[in-house]
This record gives sequence, structure tokens and C-alpha cells, in this order.
Amino acid sequence: MFKILKKSFKTGIVTGQYPPAPAWQKFSVAPTAQKKAELFRKSLTIREVDTGSCNACEMEMNALANPVYDIERLGIHIAASPRHADALVVTGPVTVNMEGPLKDVFKTTPNPKLVIALGDCAINCGIFKGSYAVTGPVDQHIPVDVRIPGCPPRPAEIIEALTELRKGVTTFTRWFKKLSGKRATDS
Repeated sequence: MFKILKKSFKTGIVTGQYPPAPAWQKFSVAPTAQKKAELFRKSLTIREVDTGSCNACEMEMNALANPVYDIERLGIHIAASPRHADALVVTGPVTVNMEGPLKDVFKTTPNPKLVIALGDCAINCGIFKGSYAVTGPVDQHIPVDVRIPGCPPRPAEIIEALTELRKGVTTFTRWFKKLSGKRATDS
């Protein structure tokens, strides 16, 4: 038991220390999206649509609502219905069975609306590329305004992309780094 404790103290904390994302893996925003996003500076309601993913992106979306990231404090809410949403967050490649429902959800969401492709699978089909069940990435079916790459993208990267899109809110990364620094010194 003492060997394990000694090894644990020697190793230290190893979780939660992610390397920075590579420069090529940054989110991209369509030129028309910035104009649409000006309407949502104070609050943004998103609806998540899974079109056939492995659920890794959904887990990261769920993490946005936990007390660590608390997306609600930034004025970003998650809606249960596309009729109440300002933006659609689409995860996964579009499968044969989800092509029709995706287009229906897109039509149901009121204008002006933003479409966010979350994860490599939604952007370019990722590991599912070439599958008989996949009809293509999201932008082949509906117009995409924002692309957030990653497999899966971290919650901090998702929040950074959403806040940069809205621009009126201070970026989450600065706040999170400041908070992490305080916790490290408090211990």
C-alpha cells in the first residue's frame, strides 16, 4: 500500500492537463454567420441533433451543462425543441436514416438560424467516411455556418467557438485559465 501511495505522490495529478489544440484544428466561421450571430449577443438557444455519431460529441455537449463549464452563465441555453432554438448543433455524419429528419429539423427551426457542425464526423464524415450507411457530411444537406473540429472537441473549445461567434461575451478560455490558476494556488 505504501508503494502505491509513494508512486501516487511522486506522479502527481495527471488528469485534465490537455495539450493545446493544433493551429490547423481551430473552428471556422462562415462570413454570413457573423451577421446572423449579432442577433444572439445576449442569449443563444441551441438544439443538438445527432445524425449518426458515436456519441462522443454528445458527451462533450452534456459536459457543457455541468458545474465546471456551466454554459448557462454565458447566456447559452439548450432547448428541447427545434422550434425554440436559435442554432442547431449537428453531430455525426448524416446517415441514410437521418437525412430526412435533419432536413425537417432545419425547416422547423425559425429564421434566422445558425447551423454548427460539431466534430470531425459532421465536418468530413471522420472515421465513417466511405460507409454504405453514410450519405455525407452535414454541409451536403443543409448550409453550415460554423465548423468546430475535433474527435471529439473539448467543452472549452466548444464554448470558445460559441463565445467568439457572439463576440460580445468575454472568452471562456481566459476565465477558465484564471480559475484554474486560483485553484492550483489555493491547494
